[in-house]
Amino acid sequence: MKKRKRLKIAGTVLAVAVSLILLQELLMPKYIYDITEGAMIREYYGEAKDHDVVFIGDCEVYENFSPAVLWQEYGINSYIRGSAQQLIWQSYYLLEDTLRYETPKVVVFNVLALQYDRPQSEAYNRMTLEGMRWSASKVKSILASMTEEESFLDYVFPLLRYHSRWSELKAEDFRGMFRRERVTHNGYYMRVDVRPAENVPEGRILADYRFGDNAWAYLDRIADLCQEKGILLVLVKAPSLYPYWYPQWEEQVEAYALERGLPYLNFLELTEETGLDFSQDTYDAGLHLNLSGAEKITRYLGAYLREDIGLADRRGEKALADLWRDKLAAYEQDRDAQYEKYGMTPPDR
Repeated sequence: MKKRKRLKIAGTVLAVAVSLILLQELLMPKYIYDITEGAMIREYYGEAKDHDVVFIGDCEVYENFSPAVLWQEYGINSYIRGSAQQLIWQSYYLLEDTLRYETPKVVVFNVLALQYDRPQSEAYNRMTLEGMRWSASKVKSILASMTEEESFLDYVFPLLRYHSRWSELKAEDFRGMFRRERVTHNGYYMRVDVRPAENVPEGRILADYRFGDNAWAYLDRIADLCQEKGILLVLVKAPSLYPYWYPQWEEQVEAYALERGLPYLNFLELTEETGLDFSQDTYDAGLHLNLSGAEKITRYLGAYLREDIGLADRRGEKALADLWRDKLAAYEQDRDAQYEKYGMTPPDR
């Protein structure tokens, strides 16, 4: 009798636990059609982990570089672990997390994140942190990222944070409980529409142009971890015209790269070499590149990785080539659908 009672209690506890897990999964944002940036970090875990290059950083990586071009034209297998306003400590812990699964030959980090020395926003935090699988790296990233108003328990039990989303639920919330549509192509977020860069504002005068000690400390940790694992760290500044990139910031990054012996590519200074045209190659007036712009600077980066860094062309590897055949088909399907949506004629290729 006692055994039956224990089994009944255990069954009840299990049923309640499963119900709470399902309820939590239902109420958590899915980021499929609205604010798709929140779905990006999660997608990495479904990938085969054999990347030559891994990008880490904010929107200046996931909107400006195309892994499809790196593969199609150079045979370089890459992935972008990017997210909106990804802070530098989040990039570090994402790198730690990535190294649990694979060790790429090159890590590319976009330096714009150096401007932030302290936690910024719960909304942006969650778009990066909630997609990470649980590990010591995720725990440390949460603790480093939380604003004063946030609670660690709200990350452990998101139901505490999202219990009031009942009135906001959509069909995607139910579908996304068990299957989520992809929003990127190996981490790249595609846009083909055009909005020329006009009347781009100059940067406001700052009281202090120095990057903060915390930001520098995490860049050191990224560089040290790459060195420890035999990974080449490449620093880049994407060619976004806004937020403004100050000459004083550029000087600090150049000095750091020289001191640490790291390659640094500032694409703002390579517009002629890449062929960028900000009347055609941006979809939001210079903040981010559209597809044509992203493919241009990716070709430049691919040539650099092949010719200067010496990464091998892997297009002869059958299993990888078969995987990319499907990826390229999805990439082209998305591209053509967007051209049709915006009433645009695809450029000659």
